[in-house]
Amino acid sequence: MHDIRLIRDNPDAFDAGMARRGLSALSGEILSLDEARRTAILAAETAQAEANKAAKSVGAAKASGDEDEFQRLRALVGEKKAEIATLNDEAKELDVKLTDMLMGLPNIPGDDIPDGADEDDNVEIRSWGTPPELTFKALEHYELPAVKSGMDFETAAKLSGSRFMVLSGAVARTHRALAQFMLDVHTEENGLTEAWTPVLVKEEMMYGTGQLPKFGEDSYQTTNGWWLVPTAEVTLTNIVNGVTVEDSYLPRRYVAHTQCFRSEAGSAGRDTAGMLRQHQFEKVEMVSITRPEESEAEHQRMTRCAEDILERLGLAYRTVVLCTGDLGFGMKRTHDIEVWLPGQNAYREISSVSVAGDFQARRMNARYKPAEGGKPQYVHTLNGSGLAVGRALIAVLENGQQEDGSVTLPEALHPYLRGKTRITANGEMV
Repeated sequence: MHDIRLIRDNPDAFDAGMARRGLSALSGEILSLDEARRTAILAAETAQAEANKAAKSVGAAKASGDEDEFQRLRALVGEKKAEIATLNDEAKELDVKLTDMLMGLPNIPGDDIPDGADEDDNVEIRSWGTPPELTFKALEHYELPAVKSGMDFETAAKLSGSRFMVLSGAVARTHRALAQFMLDVHTEENGLTEAWTPVLVKEEMMYGTGQLPKFGEDSYQTTNGWWLVPTAEVTLTNIVNGVTVEDSYLPRRYVAHTQCFRSEAGSAGRDTAGMLRQHQFEKVEMVSITRPEESEAEHQRMTRCAEDILERLGLAYRTVVLCTGDLGFGMKRTHDIEVWLPGQNAYREISSVSVAGDFQARRMNARYKPAEGGKPQYVHTLNGSGLAVGRALIAVLENGQQEDGSVTLPEALHPYLRGKTRITANGEMV
């Protein structure tokens, strides 16, 4: 959420930031609401002071025997109480309108973010590895002979509908090994604290990280009001919801492996084949909570954590900076990491690593006490996939495919597979 004081101090800069998001000038409407709210609050405070003054005089008028003055002052106190109640109600109503408006506005992009309309305008900043040169026609993951017996979309459709899957045998085992491998690297080498969190959350937690109010159609809500998390970003970031932490608490770095749920409301007709875009999937999610001056360096560190997983798996990738038209609602800067998929002959997103600045912290009222003293300050929050497990599975299967229909598995996974190194064309792990 945006700081109303910054909008008051520099409305032109705010409007310029919103313009980069494709929105028209909004500062005038915001400041008009803010001024009306502040006027109502001041009027209520003035009326309260007048009521207090009159109330003190009531007793004196009664004691002096001045019945007319006593009745006048008592009536005045009653009038002021009614006026105060009306003004407070007006101020609350205006405050709700202002908060709702600010809650619905996206974060302002960083100054260095490229302007653009969509993903075609994203800017590559680096790449690693060379896509494999196959001497045979590359197949997509679901077409591979080694995979067909372990990836069952028909049974999943019977159980749950489209965009679900049932994994079994060697494919399920490889999927599990990938998640375990990622968690071990992040906890043992990257200094992240492993967490296990709920996948059902209260509505205010979704507001805290920006999934609500604007994007409720992208997530699932239960009949009793809980929301299924679209990513562990929601739970891990909201650990500091409503909390003021000590300076020594920061930076705090978490990682969690969870089920994730997305309705994919805006992706009708996209990636319907295979398991690239599912309603239920798994991610190993990274979240960092930092001091403001450390968040940019932390963003670079988290990006490297995600890239390193791909390098250990031997998967070619490229890293791009998202342009303003592709930037997520709550983020000021995002690096997308795209892995090479031979079956599609294209790079596809496998991780987004983003810095929100204090945007989420303001929504959550998450602060820290600076070591040097002074008023508590808002923390900065960051999140990123480290990695999306299902998409990592796709990349491993497609990049490891062999002409005989088998799949060679990355060396990094061998310890997690009890020394097994490949999936045969008939789906056995050997």
